Amino acid sequence: MQFMNADADPLAPRIRKLTLAVDDGRCTLRWLWPEQLEAVYVERVELNQMNDDRESEDHSNESSYRGHQSLSSHAQGKLKLYTREEYKANNGYTDRITGFGAIQYTVYACLMQEDGPVLIRQQDEENQGIASAGKADIRFAIRYKSGFFQKRKTVFMTITAEVPVPKEALCYVRKQGGVPLSKEDGTVYPFVSDFAPGKNEMPPVEVAKDDYVRLFFTDGPKYGAAYRLISD
Repeated sequence: MQFMNADADPLAPRIRKLTLAVDDGRCTLRWLWPEQLEAVYVERVELNQMNDDRESEDHSNESSYRGHQSLSSHAQGKLKLYTREEYKANNGYTDRITGFGAIQYTVYACLMQEDGPVLIRQQDEENQGIASAGKADIRFAIRYKSGFFQKRKTVFMTITAEVPVPKEALCYVRKQGGVPLSKEDGTVYPFVSDFAPGKNEMPPVEVAKDDYVRLFFTDGPKYGAAYRLISD
């Protein structure tokens, strides 16, 4: 199975106006079909389970759109063929969602060629949508410790998660003179390891005595669909 970049061919079919509706544990996808297109592939990716390999793969694919490229086995495992006739019979595409997290759906137009199907990747993202399967709580507590005459203090952070959380989802921000109000309100620092379910004690961090820190999502729209970040 292969894919190609829609921008490489002005005549390549594109999926338009993808919408998602979630009701009673089921997500229904609907979209506008290009003329003469008889089948698509629907990809489901659970965002809270995405890893560095997937992200590096995506960047690699984005930089190599010239010509056809093979889809990885990781991506193939989440792809499902869906025909226009099935779409008409079911009034859309329906998928069952349970548990916590956000699910990203991508609908690829499919061209059948001699050497197999070719999927059309769109950079306009009209063929993508994100559904929430329920948000998991991430609670965090921050405390400070310093001596009376010391110029620096130690920050202790505790992060308690209901489910596994990738390190890419969270960051902490340090600000001089007050608590940061947003990710952009100070200096951003990443975490170096994933968070296990339950209590995670972070390594202590030393800062200046008038510095303060707070946790934020690295990408609010993306991770905010999967988790609730709560300050204790």
